[in-house]
Amino acid sequence: MRSRKGREVIRQQRTIRSPFSYEGTGLHTGKRVRTVFNPAPPFTGIRFRRVDLSPAVEVPANVDFVQEGEIRRNTTLVNDGVLVHTVEHILASASGLQIDNMIVDIDTDEPPEPRDGSCAPFVDAFQKVGFENQGVPVRFLKITTPVVFSEGDVELYALPYDGFKVSFTIDYQNPHIGIQYASFDISPELFVKEVAPSRTFVLWSDVEILKSQGLIKGGSLDNAIAVDGDGIVNKVPLRFANEFVRHKILDLLGDLMLVGAPIEGHIIAIRSGHRYNLKFARLLAKELKNQQKNVVMGEQGFWDINVIQKIMPHRYPFLLVDRILKLEDKKRVVGIKNVTINEPFFIGHFPGHPIMPAVLIIEAMAQVGGILLLSRVDTPEKYLVYFIGIDKAKFRRPVVPGDQIRFELEMVSLRKRFCKMRGVAYVDGQIVAEAELFSSIIDR
Repeated sequence: MRSRKGREVIRQQRTIRSPFSYEGTGLHTGKRVRTVFNPAPPFTGIRFRRVDLSPAVEVPANVDFVQEGEIRRNTTLVNDGVLVHTVEHILASASGLQIDNMIVDIDTDEPPEPRDGSCAPFVDAFQKVGFENQGVPVRFLKITTPVVFSEGDVELYALPYDGFKVSFTIDYQNPHIGIQYASFDISPELFVKEVAPSRTFVLWSDVEILKSQGLIKGGSLDNAIAVDGDGIVNKVPLRFANEFVRHKILDLLGDLMLVGAPIEGHIIAIRSGHRYNLKFARLLAKELKNQQKNVVMGEQGFWDINVIQKIMPHRYPFLLVDRILKLEDKKRVVGIKNVTINEPFFIGHFPGHPIMPAVLIIEAMAQVGGILLLSRVDTPEKYLVYFIGIDKAKFRRPVVPGDQIRFELEMVSLRKRFCKMRGVAYVDGQIVAEAELFSSIIDR
């Protein structure tokens, strides 16, 4: 997702719409495995659950649970001695498709390797079942100052950037791989077309070494590209001229999911692999923790004023909503406005008898509804909500300083950029106003 210059990225957390299963063979263990992907509540993150154990053990996809020691050609997680190997392709799919919350049940210690060695089979399965926005804002790791990692000839950087961009350079002695470079502004659409289909690869000279280490028991020329001095051993055509570096980007996306939050920044990697990706992910996770010490937005499931200001163009004295308490995508929204004596309209409405103007109660109601509308688009900062009509407006009692207005709006109809909502405003549980509102989304 890309934001306009100077504007922060904002979107809802999301999960998959319903459970589905995927069966196959583990790449390194060679074991048959059945995997069930399950929706999960907001703030769950991605978690693997070993259902072959009693009781089942959850292993969170987080750098705090990365197996220490030598990392060999895959990413392994561990929780209290319980391992889950080779999680990077599932995590890359979740990253590329912006799946924030999901529980992955597996009945052994390694998920299945997609049949062609790419993420495309996982992506196809996820797209078939669909996604569900969860009405809660995503917390991003926003790169504000450069984060740098280097070890030997490996370099990794995180730089400030409006969006999420990944650039990768590989440098192999093999002449059929050589030096390759790719750079992408990552979005779900781009990931599906340009990154997910890229397949894992191995140097033919490394195959016997990997076998001697007890790895790639489930590997074959069907689920990997093997390259020797004469070219591609399995004689399959490349899907992209630089397919090898694209798969490195795929692996990096999976490893960066372990940071604990989507990244807003430009990631640059040179000659990196899982071992170094994970060391870099730990640095970024520390940066995330430092940011969360200072500003934590939406932690309890609400959209606070910082998030609201990313979505809404209104500012003082015309921003009339303080917090969104609940948001059900395309269905319902609940927000509040705290009314104080410092409101500028009380100066003239009325001196000595302050009452909030009825038209501003309706305006505040419309702004709460506008957040419901704008939260469903990927780049809300590019749009405005026009209030285009009102019907059946009624005002039951005055609103005065010290009141907190609770607005509850339900979507009655939604057609492309036009909608009708029914809203009710409460103070202390009593109705103070109600109306039917008509709005439209337009380009800024």
